[in-house]
Amino acid sequence: MAIGIIDLTDLNNIKYAGINDENMMYAASLPKIAVLLAAMDAIEKGELEDSQEIQEDMKLMISKSNNQATTRMIDRVGYAKIEEVLRSPDNQLYDEETGGGLWVGKRYGGGGDTNREPLKQLSHAATTKQVCNFYYQMITGNLVTDARSREMLEIMKNPALHHKFVNTLDKIAPKADVYRKSGSWKNYHSDSALVWGPQRHYIMVALIDDNSGETIIRNLVQPLEKAMKKARSLTKPQKI
Repeated sequence: MAIGIIDLTDLNNIKYAGINDENMMYAASLPKIAVLLAAMDAIEKGELEDSQEIQEDMKLMISKSNNQATTRMIDRVGYAKIEEVLRSPDNQLYDEETGGGLWVGKRYGGGGDTNREPLKQLSHAATTKQVCNFYYQMITGNLVTDARSREMLEIMKNPALHHKFVNTLDKIAPKADVYRKSGSWKNYHSDSALVWGPQRHYIMVALIDDNSGETIIRNLVQPLEKAMKKARSLTKPQKI
């Protein structure tokens, strides 16, 4: 299990915590956010011509985690572009010195060449720390440009799949906006979400290697919310 959380309640005093957060794991579909970032960077730089078809594929890739749409996007931007963007000093989303991070080096659905990451030879990888970093840079407007960051947020808003984190958030925070990407393959389960709503402002990421990973992630939301609430209460000035 690896976890990362960022408490955004006080934007002047943001708090981060992680457990095994630099332990890179196979993350299934969660790293599709890296393809989204590479595509946005390519569009901004004129390397990829935007179109309605591309916009639809990006939405399908994130909201419904559609593998065919993702593979089309990977083929459009290429592995070299994805790696370049992830390693960029501006993004710093993959670095061998800090355990790796986000990586996409294989199509979703088989076939074609691969570009596996160098540390563990994973095809679709993540650390919770770097996924938190992705979300934080996105909400602060630092992924590509402020406008492209907002565009990515819109694509990630209101996910079509309602399991893991979202299953619990639907019940305890139905009025909150959720920006999210998850993944599952065999015993590997992952989820990531920016939650923004009444009394809730945080980023939460989990990577689980366990057959019961979906249930484990679903059950993490409330304990992690309690941990953030307790941490806030401990830092409040004490009355004398």
